[in-house]
Amino acid sequence: MIVAHADWGVDPRKQWVAVAKQDGQGLWSASAPLPAKQVGSLRDRLRVDRSADTAVLGFDFPIGIPRAYATAAEVTSFVALLSECGEGVWCDFFKVADAPGEISLQRPFYPRTFLPKGAKRQVHLTHALGLQFGALRRRCEERRPGRRAACPLFWICGPNQVGKGALEGWRLFKEEASSDTRYWPFDGPLGELTDRPGTVVMETYPAEMYDHLGMEAVIGKGNQTERRRCGETLLATAQVLDVRLEGKLENDIREGFSADDDAFDAVVGLFGMLNVLVGRRSEGTPEDRSVKEVEGWMLGQLTPQAAPAS
Repeated sequence: MIVAHADWGVDPRKQWVAVAKQDGQGLWSASAPLPAKQVGSLRDRLRVDRSADTAVLGFDFPIGIPRAYATAAEVTSFVALLSECGEGVWCDFFKVADAPGEISLQRPFYPRTFLPKGAKRQVHLTHALGLQFGALRRRCEERRPGRRAACPLFWICGPNQVGKGALEGWRLFKEEASSDTRYWPFDGPLGELTDRPGTVVMETYPAEMYDHLGMEAVIGKGNQTERRRCGETLLATAQVLDVRLEGKLENDIREGFSADDDAFDAVVGLFGMLNVLVGRRSEGTPEDRSVKEVEGWMLGQLTPQAAPAS
């Protein structure tokens, strides 16, 4: 098995990938993060050897749609929607609206630009979709202790927006359409998906995973000194997970990732994925039909009633 985690910014210079490989004895080794490739299949872009039987790929953008929107748009399966986007009634789905009159349930992303200043308003989006702004968040994006609510998927204005990355990633998924690509949690529990050959795609959120790995709040991760402060925790995590670190990766961790915070988050996401795959933490998916069919989930995020795996 090979596991890869991508910190996936819209700017290609902000796309970094960290990879870990499992040998025949089940032992893991992890290499230093590298920029994602800009051409090729999902595996190619995330620097995953095509010969690997199973590839588990994590991306830090939303993979799923809000249940209220799904109901209004009569979508019953996110995976089915992926295959239809850009075609038929969904032909404009990937085209970001830039005027209120362009917004529809089949073209929900808005606005393409924020100019002229003050002219683009959230009410344009909610009025056109017939939904309250809060209803445009998925369950996993709601406010939690120590974490504010996420910016709704379809509002792509402001520094906290996540929709641009989702659009970029979903286009890539559609291009990659393959019978052996499976999406967690839509296509089943993680253990079942990784127990057979193919490619497994999942959503991650490094800021959620800081806590999973025992880090204190990471404030100002854009500062190398702050990233260096997290180094001992990451090294201890690697030891607990029994992951051998390539020399450059160990140095990157100790030095606070001189490249930038995207390389840092690529590694945090990778360790967070391994933390679940080796059984130290539950995958977290609630027993909620809408989550498993249209909304999706962030790997390892627990519901209030859930508890970490022993």
